[in-house]
Amino acid sequence: MSMIPHANGSADDTTGADLRSWVEGADGSGFCIQHLPYGVFTKADRSPRVGVAIGDAILDLAAVAAAGGFADAVPDAQALFATDRLNPFMAAGPSVWQATRARVSRLLRAGAPDAHRAAAEALIPRSETTMRMPFEVADYVDFFSSLDHASNAGRLLRPGAATLSPNWRHLPVGYHGRAGTVVPSGTPVIRPHGQRRPPGAEAPVCGPSRRLDVELEVGFVIGPPSTLGGPVPIEHVGEHIFGIALVNDWSARDIQGWESQPLGPFLGKSFATSVSVWVTPLAALEPFRVPGPVQEPPVLDYLRTDHPWGLDLCLEIGLRSPGMVAGGAPHDVISRTGFAGMYWTMAQQLAHATVNGASVRTGDLFASGTVSGPVRGSEGCLLELTRAGREPLPLSDGSTRAFLEDGDEVVLRGSCGGNGRPHLELGEVHGKVMAR
Repeated sequence: MSMIPHANGSADDTTGADLRSWVEGADGSGFCIQHLPYGVFTKADRSPRVGVAIGDAILDLAAVAAAGGFADAVPDAQALFATDRLNPFMAAGPSVWQATRARVSRLLRAGAPDAHRAAAEALIPRSETTMRMPFEVADYVDFFSSLDHASNAGRLLRPGAATLSPNWRHLPVGYHGRAGTVVPSGTPVIRPHGQRRPPGAEAPVCGPSRRLDVELEVGFVIGPPSTLGGPVPIEHVGEHIFGIALVNDWSARDIQGWESQPLGPFLGKSFATSVSVWVTPLAALEPFRVPGPVQEPPVLDYLRTDHPWGLDLCLEIGLRSPGMVAGGAPHDVISRTGFAGMYWTMAQQLAHATVNGASVRTGDLFASGTVSGPVRGSEGCLLELTRAGREPLPLSDGSTRAFLEDGDEVVLRGSCGGNGRPHLELGEVHGKVMAR
């Protein structure tokens, strides 16, 4: 392989709207040069390794490292990228992330023919690869951070009572999930079985969930770990957050509702959580950061920050029934919503999760909780969209859905951009419901 030319220094602008790439089809795509998300892939003649998506291709970072492309910028690049998980790279910290992103951006941008020719040898069509779980999940925490979702759920599940619990506006409510059942996009979801009490029944039964649901969420992934007993101050959370990915926190509402008395979610959530195979680095999201909403009452000091930790993301849920699959029809979009108005931000979630001295580890996944908006059609789960099943959704094939049925395919999508900013598309999350 040809040696890849490199430039001096690592500081660079990688998000400018005027940047262009020499890679065919990259400009104007959701995987443009301003994005550069990370994933782990295999190819017939290569072991698993770390790559960066650009247009319809993947830049093999292990190949770039072997050709000397990171020689003066990223120490031990071969060990970071010739591996089956992002964890070593995520643990390396912000200075390594910045140097890697700056170097990759320069290799892929228009205007340096020598670098282009050499980098082209490390470029692989995505159609020739198989994507893997991008990182090893250390721990998984799911929050309840959307005011609209919390309010909607309260009205549906506790009619006549207060829509929000007394603590909700004071802290980011969350639960610890099961790291071992976090799976990459495309993994089939086997309908969970468990104990539930059907409406009107005097005793519970054990069997397949009848109220299987989707939850549209955005998760963030931890890079460098923290120290046990030492909270992560909110002004330092950026030193630990590597990037974001879409998350589907599949939920069995009937199992969840019966078991969550008095403790929180358990078997109704632990059977599967799907995550994108591409992780968008926090650096790519700088043009899309916005202030979070005004919080009333004012939060405690450890949750207070003047930095804009909201993200201006557009999100949607697509649903495709077996009838639509048979007819070759695309997914119906059943929800469109935004992420910018989330009441609790990533920074507040991480600060709260560690305020008691709990440490975080490389690969910890923190999900936002269901993202919902204030109007019909902007809710992030079927529980809200169908009013707990009382108002089933009509689909384009003539069928309806209160909750998910066997054979249903769900896709989550996310994007940001426009108004002079580059267009980014988050890695999609796909899952098909299968009977046991």
